[in-house]
This record gives sequence, structure tokens and C-alpha cells, in this order.
Amino acid sequence: MAYEAQRSDETDKSPSARPRSLPLWRQRDFAVFWAAQTLSVLGDSFALIALPLLVLETTGSLARMGLLTAVGGAASVVAAVFAGVVVDRVDRRRLLIGCDLVRMVLYGVIPLVWLLGPRVWLLYAVLPVCEAVGMLFAVGYVTVVRSLVGTGQLTEANGRLNATAAAAGVLGPVCAGVVAAWTGPATAVGVDAASFGVSALCTLFVRFRARPDEAPERTGLWRDLRTGVAFLRGHPVLRSLTLLLFVFSFLTLGLNDLVIYHLKHDLGHDDGTVGTVMAVGALGTITGALLVARVRRRLGFGAVWTGSVALCGLAFAGIGWARDVPAVAALCAVFLACGGMAGTCSMSLRQEVTPEPLLGRVTSAFWTLHYSAAPIGAAVLTWAADHHGTAPVGLLAGATCVLVAAAALFTPIRRS
Repeated sequence: MAYEAQRSDETDKSPSARPRSLPLWRQRDFAVFWAAQTLSVLGDSFALIALPLLVLETTGSLARMGLLTAVGGAASVVAAVFAGVVVDRVDRRRLLIGCDLVRMVLYGVIPLVWLLGPRVWLLYAVLPVCEAVGMLFAVGYVTVVRSLVGTGQLTEANGRLNATAAAAGVLGPVCAGVVAAWTGPATAVGVDAASFGVSALCTLFVRFRARPDEAPERTGLWRDLRTGVAFLRGHPVLRSLTLLLFVFSFLTLGLNDLVIYHLKHDLGHDDGTVGTVMAVGALGTITGALLVARVRRRLGFGAVWTGSVALCGLAFAGIGWARDVPAVAALCAVFLACGGMAGTCSMSLRQEVTPEPLLGRVTSAFWTLHYSAAPIGAAVLTWAADHHGTAPVGLLAGATCVLVAAAALFTPIRRS
């Protein structure tokens, strides 16, 4: 959900590139790169649906789905700590191609093995590696945009990249659900693998301009992380946001698994319905992104962030009790729209108050700290729902999210 916002955050803080006058659609390298990134996001959205469906089809266990989400999330958290250091020390074009090829091969192994029979352990081996590689790709993606377009066109380029990524995020779950319904989730994983292969081929034909004048300062990894943590601790609003988002992420990372299980197990619908509901939820993300700037200007940061988190909690609490597909889809859309608004607000505020030389380290520390317990939360949430049902667990998690919003009223967030 926060992936594209993170891309915009990081891109906005990179050094400026040499201005270019040609319209973006006439810049060959950007056009090819644009297509490659859209395909890569499409592959990510396929995996988001196909892998949990594959676990559920094989085991029938929501807890096993949650465990898969947890191990993938944990790998992403660990990779986030080291990704910036790696990206700054290698050829970025080769890194992007290599990340796509690794994911193509690893995801491609799954449908081949499934021809011989299900091997659930393989998913727990493949997904963490792919999630870690995906984090490297995300950071690498951020660093190369300025070598393709100039500062004057950067906002336009990011807008186009994010718009097509959002569209792929809507289309991917629908396609994954349809393919899984027609031919099985394993085939959907195979389509996912193919998308990464095409993305790598596209990137192979992109020419990135080297910028020797922008060599990074090579300080120690742990020193950089401590610097970011110190700034977060010293800023009252960012400190409060980090603590509250730590709890919020713990509660909500397992939402996708909960929705999938509720639709298939509790309501008896097929994989196609799952894809449709996820697509409607993605439309909520787009809607929130379009509204957040206007709403924040009118109401202010504190009201928007607190209200968005509270609405997320109310929507989460109702998902397990919803007995028809339109209601589940509407609640997912509300959750993702409000979650996107809250995430965009916190990201924007972090950009506004952080000195430019510290922004990368502060962002890295912020992501690592607030997301660090989320994989454990996904495993706990889905284990509890597997044993006690989706409705009471969703109600408890949603009510706790509302309490997180209420707690924000007693912090500097309210006055921000």
C-alpha cells in the first residue's frame, strides 16, 4: 500500500539531474524504463494475490498464509536496512536487471515444482529472497530516475510512473484472481515470473547517465542508522508518529490474508472474487492519493492523519462481519484510501521538517523502526483468526487502531 508513496519520497530528495527539453513521451530511455517499471509493479501485484491463494489451496490454513506474509515482510525489513548501502556501491542498471532476473527465476521455479506436486516449503524459501531483492530494486529504482529526466521534468516523470504503477496495482489483482480461477494459483505465479523477465529485458535497453560528481559519502551503516534514529527521537511529532505507526503496522500487515480467507473460507467465493475485491481496494488507494493534498490543506496534518487512522480501524473492524462481497470490497477501499492518506501525510511531513542532508538516513530509520514488528503482527493476527474466526479478531484489531488514533490526540500530532 505504501510502496509508491515511498518511491515518490525518495525520488524527491535525490540530487538534480541535467535538465532536458524533450517531452517525456519522446525520450526513448524514459519510455522504455517506464514500461519496465510498470511490468515490475504488475508482477509484484500478481504475487500479492497468487502466493497466498497457493498456500490456501494447498493447506487450507489462514495461519500458514499469515506465516508466509510474516517471513516475506521480515526479509523486506532486513533488506531495507542494507539496501541504500548496496545501491550506492554497485552499478545501478545492472542491479535493476539482476533483481528482475532473480525474481523471474525464483518465481518461475514454483509452477514447475507444482507440476510434480505441492511443495509449500518452497514458498517459504522463495518469498523472503524475492522480498529482499524487491527492496533492493525499489531503492535502486529511486536513484536512477534523475539520470533519465531533468529537474524540470521530474515531477511529471514521477507522476506518470506512479499513475501507471497504481493502474497496474488495480489490474494485477484482477488478472491474478482470474488466472488463478481459470488455471490455478501456480500458473498465476508463472505469469508473475514472466513479467519480471520482460521488465529485465526492457531495462537492458535503457541508457543511464553516470554522475561521477555525485559520489556518496561512505559512512558506516550503523552510524547512519543511529543518526536517523536520533533525529526521530528528538522531533516530537516524528517521534510520536514512529511509535504509533509501529503499533498500527503490527495490527494491519495481515489484512490481505484476512480478507482472502474471509472471502474464500467464510463466504465461499472463488479466486476471481478475491481479485475483484483487491482491485476495488486498490481503487481506494488511488482515490486517497488524489484527495489527500486538498484535504490536508483544508483540515491540517493532525486532523487528517488522526481521522484517517480512525477510519482505517472502523473499516478493519467491519470486514470480518460483512456477509456480502460488495460490503467487503467497500470496506477494503475505505481502509486503503484512508491508510494511503495517513501514509502520504506522514511522508510529506517528514520531508518538510527533516534537513536535506539527513533525509535519507531519517527515512531509512523511520521505515525500519515503524515496520519492524509488522511481520510478527501478521503471523499473530492470522493465527488468531484461524483459531477464533475473522470477525472477532478483525473487530479487536480495528478497535485497537481506533485507540491508536485516539492516543494521537494526546501527542504533538494533534497540534501539528
